[in-house]
Amino acid sequence: MNIIGITMGCPAGIGPEIIVRYFKQRTPDSRFTPIVLGDPGILQRCCNELECSLLPSLWQPGLDIPERAIPVLSLSQLPSDTLEWGKPTLNTAKAMVSYIEKGVELVQNSQLDAICTCPISKDALQNAGYTYPGHTEMLADLTRSPRYAMMMAGKRLKVTLVTIHCALKEVTALLSIHAVLKLIRITNLSLKNDFGIASPRIAVAGVNPHAGENRLFGDEEDLLIHPAILQAREEGIDVSGPFPPDTIFFTAAEYGTYDTIICMYHDQGLIPFKLLHFHDGVNVTLGLSIVRTSVDHGTAYDIAGKGIARCDSLTEAVQLASEISSNRKKRLCNNIYET
Repeated sequence: MNIIGITMGCPAGIGPEIIVRYFKQRTPDSRFTPIVLGDPGILQRCCNELECSLLPSLWQPGLDIPERAIPVLSLSQLPSDTLEWGKPTLNTAKAMVSYIEKGVELVQNSQLDAICTCPISKDALQNAGYTYPGHTEMLADLTRSPRYAMMMAGKRLKVTLVTIHCALKEVTALLSIHAVLKLIRITNLSLKNDFGIASPRIAVAGVNPHAGENRLFGDEEDLLIHPAILQAREEGIDVSGPFPPDTIFFTAAEYGTYDTIICMYHDQGLIPFKLLHFHDGVNVTLGLSIVRTSVDHGTAYDIAGKGIARCDSLTEAVQLASEISSNRKKRLCNNIYET
């Protein structure tokens, strides 16, 4: 049975609430067991506010996992009675980082099989003295993974991104044959070993309207994207494109023609993805030496503590973390990205 560590995210955000909701509605599953890495006092407060009969139960690696409880590895003892929902502090920022660091350590030590992360605040991360632009980059550094990528995964659509957190005006300068080819390779490998797809079919979106239309609207497709596709094909990868961005998402989602779409920038992929999977999408970090999935939303400080947050994305993310871990075990490849 896989043991999946759920990092609590920012204690002042909706992470604690969606965790309690997840355990409240969870049905027993023989394939995996979830463990929370976080703050038992904050989770207890959430249980009280949501009138949940489950109680946090302290857990350590190697201990039996109690039934009808929320097993939690206690990594912080924040003052739960004075914490203000939606208002992160330096202490909550340090706590959310400690959950992530411990989760990575436990997976690397084979005490957990994967981690599923609840949302953190990028501003709080910076205020705590960390220079990472986000979760993904922090995990890449902690696992010493130089080649990584973001995939947004849902039942109807999967997308991966060549560029992630950068200004739109910087996108074309960051594109290169190497960057596109690297993402095609990582995506193909992950679809095979993480998702169990024997022969992945990959589509690549252009960066310009109409995929440049014979350089009328830009030449990045001809100079950067198409050469990467040709090289990937020579390596035996089933990849096609570049396609006009305004049609390829419909083709993939409606007809299932492709298993994933390579996107050139953040919103190109996430706008159509969230249109289909706003509540149940999962963020998967490709290229890491460990298995990591995440909810597909932020800390939602504006609704924290109001009792209205949904746990759909967390439910899907925990399940997918277990599936990926099992697929890697079947292929005897804990780190599918080792060269």
